[in-house]
Amino acid sequence: MGNQGGFPGAGGRRQPTEEEKKRQRERRLEDEKRREAAPLKIGRKKKKKSVYDAVKLPKVTPSGKCRLRLLRQERVKDYLLMEEEYIKNQERLKPQNEKKEEERSEVDLMRGTPMLVGSLEEIIDENHAIVSPHAGSEYYVSMMSFVDKDQLEPGCSVLLNSKNYAVVGILTDDVDPMVSVMKVDKAPLESYADVGGLEKQIQEIKESVELPLTHPEFYEDIGIKPPKGVILYGEPGTGKTLLAKAVANQTSATFLRVVGSELIQKYLGDGPKLVREIFQAAEEMAPSIVFIDEIDAVGTKRYDSNSGGEKEIQRTMLELLNQLDGFDSKSDVKVIMATNKIETLDPALIRPGRIDRKIEFPLPDVKTKRRIFQIHTSKMSLSDDVDLEEFVLSKDDISGADIKAICTEAGLLALRERRMKVSMSDLRKAKEKTMYKKKGNIPDGLYL
Repeated sequence: MGNQGGFPGAGGRRQPTEEEKKRQRERRLEDEKRREAAPLKIGRKKKKKSVYDAVKLPKVTPSGKCRLRLLRQERVKDYLLMEEEYIKNQERLKPQNEKKEEERSEVDLMRGTPMLVGSLEEIIDENHAIVSPHAGSEYYVSMMSFVDKDQLEPGCSVLLNSKNYAVVGILTDDVDPMVSVMKVDKAPLESYADVGGLEKQIQEIKESVELPLTHPEFYEDIGIKPPKGVILYGEPGTGKTLLAKAVANQTSATFLRVVGSELIQKYLGDGPKLVREIFQAAEEMAPSIVFIDEIDAVGTKRYDSNSGGEKEIQRTMLELLNQLDGFDSKSDVKVIMATNKIETLDPALIRPGRIDRKIEFPLPDVKTKRRIFQIHTSKMSLSDDVDLEEFVLSKDDISGADIKAICTEAGLLALRERRMKVSMSDLRKAKEKTMYKKKGNIPDGLYL
């Protein structure tokens, strides 16, 4: 079909009129003007500077961060000042330290190594003295200027140069190290309950040693002086050392245990010096008990002898007599001696005034044997057939140590046969073995 109504382009899109075209042109022009007028940068508008802005000071408001920065800078400054002062002091003291080090090295060179230990016999003048090394005779030597003369006194221990024996130092502690070893720091575990029988001996040693240390006023009230010391004598194995250990367990006094053979030294004068140091240490650690076991090693009877060793032993005993006479009976130092052969001791050692009480330890009787067997078998597993009365009533001369050896040997025999209980046969075999060894080593008739 053709166009109807005479309209051009009928059936398609309508053509804009002249008025509409004019409106579109105007709209395009306005958009172009608007784009040309839009600013290139987005943000605050910059203020124009005036003449007064160059003269005007900025306003500063301190914040927390500025305060912390200031404190940190001040601390750094203080640290740098301290470091500078320390460096200055080190540079100032460095020459002095070097000088002291040189002087110290010179003193060590003058002293020499190793140094000898000697005894100062006599001071002649401010710079000279007579000394006696332990292994030599007396020498006239000089004393170094760095030695403190106020501490020097005759008899003190000094350090000597190894070449010219000059006095280069002083030993402040004069106590021999062996004396410190003799001190029993821990109390023995044995007590009076472990001593079978010996009621009379326990009572006597309590009256002589323990009671004067704990209650000395009893003796002052009654008007007598307590004994200085006691001696325990008797056959071997009768409980002398055991009773001394029990005394150390019961009392809080310092216990010095010495064996008589330890007092015999190699060089001349060392034995008497050790005796003096033992009693000096006992006085310093008072109340104390000095227990000298096997006193017959140094306390035998004196006789004429050409042997130097015998003369040194006699000098040691004489020093022991001197020390027993030296300290007061009222002092807190008590002496206990023990020996198997009291008949061989010098009469001057065991006379009244030095050793005031002599306590004998005989072989145990029937009652004491029974008590000792009970003590040693209380922790043992015994069979039902064990009868201890057979051993208690036997006529053999057995001591407390023999009874302990019999019980120990019986237990070993039971272990050998893989048994946990001791039978009567074990005790019989143990007794035969112990008595055979005892009779085999000691001749008959030694102790009558």
